[in-house]
Amino acid sequence: MPIVTFPVPVLSDNYVWLLRDEETGQIAVVDPGDAAPVRAAIEVHGGRLDLILLTHHHADHTGGAAALRDRYGARMIGPAYEEARLPPLDLAVQDGDFVAFGSCEARVIATPGHTAGHIAYYFDSPASLFCGDTLFSLGCGRLFEGTAADMFASLRRFDALPGATLVYCGHEYTESNARFALRVDPDNTALIHRAEDVRELRSHNEPTVPSTMESERACNPFLRAPDIDTLAHLRREKDHAK
Repeated sequence: MPIVTFPVPVLSDNYVWLLRDEETGQIAVVDPGDAAPVRAAIEVHGGRLDLILLTHHHADHTGGAAALRDRYGARMIGPAYEEARLPPLDLAVQDGDFVAFGSCEARVIATPGHTAGHIAYYFDSPASLFCGDTLFSLGCGRLFEGTAADMFASLRRFDALPGATLVYCGHEYTESNARFALRVDPDNTALIHRAEDVRELRSHNEPTVPSTMESERACNPFLRAPDIDTLAHLRREKDHAK
């Protein structure tokens, strides 16, 4: 297992993901919204930072990136479509590109919907998806810049990944997502069990992510939506849910 991943909670409910390549000792972080807690985690895990991966331009995913690069000299990678709205990039990437990290590489997947140029990073070993704010456990991102059609197409791309793929999203939203999912799919046995597990984890302040693609296929109403209109309806309902 060349890559080991650690969650770094930041801000109110964000996760920065810290990746360590076990063969080379290289360290990467995904979407560092705040520098100080990420810096503390880096010092625990070797005191180096080689790569910063950005999925989209929102400040809660980029706010610490420049300070971390200045401190550690890391290369910064992000979506070419949003380059003008990001800290200066060392490499701007688009769909189908590959990003080298230690002994591994990540495939870039374009996932518009939440923002127009949102991307995700997929590693094979182990199968891991760093999906920012496109897919959440039991949910999906708000449509700030894209359309329901964009989001539907993006989720279909994730649906093609292996079931064992670990899904590393950008926020701890699973408990509230579970309440909504149970409202729209109350007889889904897999969802009922997942919601119980989530409540138990959160009662101990434990992360509910990563989840797996297999679990999301069984439980996530947005990933399970059969067509664009259904997804659009679910997204409107979720946007106004109490």
